[in-house]
Amino acid sequence: MLVTVLVVAGTAVGAVLATMGGKPATAGQAAGVPRPGPTPSKLTGPVVPMLGASADGGGRPIRVPVARASASTAARATKPASVAPLRGLKQAGLLVVAPFSLSSRVRAAVASRPGVTGTEPIEAAKIKINGAFTAVLGVNPSSFRSYAAPSTAASSKLWQGVASGGVAVSYTMGTLDKLSLGGQVTVSGRQQQRLPVVAFGTVGIGGVDAVVSDSVARSLGMPARNAIVVSAPPDQVASLAARIKAVLPRGASVEPLVTEVTRPGGPSPVGTIPGTAAGSGAMTAAQLTVALKAAESRRGLPYVWGAAGPSSFDCSGLVQWSFAQAGIRMPRVAADQARTGPAVPVSQLQPGDLLFYHTDPTAPGYISHVAIYLGSGWMIQAPQPGMDVEVVPASLGSQFAGAIRVYPRIALGLAGGLA
Repeated sequence: MLVTVLVVAGTAVGAVLATMGGKPATAGQAAGVPRPGPTPSKLTGPVVPMLGASADGGGRPIRVPVARASASTAARATKPASVAPLRGLKQAGLLVVAPFSLSSRVRAAVASRPGVTGTEPIEAAKIKINGAFTAVLGVNPSSFRSYAAPSTAASSKLWQGVASGGVAVSYTMGTLDKLSLGGQVTVSGRQQQRLPVVAFGTVGIGGVDAVVSDSVARSLGMPARNAIVVSAPPDQVASLAARIKAVLPRGASVEPLVTEVTRPGGPSPVGTIPGTAAGSGAMTAAQLTVALKAAESRRGLPYVWGAAGPSSFDCSGLVQWSFAQAGIRMPRVAADQARTGPAVPVSQLQPGDLLFYHTDPTAPGYISHVAIYLGSGWMIQAPQPGMDVEVVPASLGSQFAGAIRVYPRIALGLAGGLA
């Protein structure tokens, strides 16, 4: 069975030795600030830096790409599926997850904890989509939509497509994996199925790239209702996690979510929550040297969506593999990697810091790309399909979301998020 249950562990759910002479500095050198001016032509190239605001800069709602009805979609449903209208949004703050179904008693105990403002039972697992393991949620489209990113939540056509037996994937996955909107993907679980791609739209939980109906999820072998999305005020999430943990059965876990939506008053998607870095420490010079050398050794290898080395990579896969060579366990997706240490101002960047970017127009506040800073204004990245791992001038334009310095202990805790 090609199903891996999402496991929450640690502190959150859940991802170059530069040369001298005007190129990136060594890990032991003082870091330079990325410069906007011209750079040596032999290293220049395109810089391609998932959740966020519900509107564009002019305040207009962002439209989620939805497929037109097709023969393949129609074949899965004898009549259009009906979903309940959106009745307000809820902030997804915590995820309870287990490798087994959670009983109604457990769900009731979680819902009754002081501070909980909403709960939604779901299925959560990793399923192969077109051969690559992908974090997938199985949901009741009518009720779960309130927990999704605002633009996705508002798209009734998206949820009708999911209710009819299709799969909605994140904009990032859809574009970088070159999926065809309205086409089909092969999904391998307990049995292999072909599902129509009904929409490109951010789900609302960091690291999750696809959503199907709960009935489809169960037919794929995902444990029924093995997870619960919990809504709570942001300032109560940390304390509420401890209260929920006390009522869970052995084997179940609860941790704060890396939410894709940045709502007013919510935490920044880049950098640890203030206070969580206490007692932790940054990487040693020796660890940085190994990680940076490892990253630079991958230059010229191809970008492949979902790949984590050693011969092909996506952006976060390059980070995870490179740091692993130094004994640092990193989470798999960029949104999780953005919380593996404290935020760093541009003026204080050092080799080995991670640079993060917003690139999803349906979720402009979400972290969807990561690069490794090399020093002296350079970075190394796995950019996009059709390109190779490259060293380019560090990009600090409109898509730049911020930078962090990796703290191994924090990274280790986050790495258990989507195991």
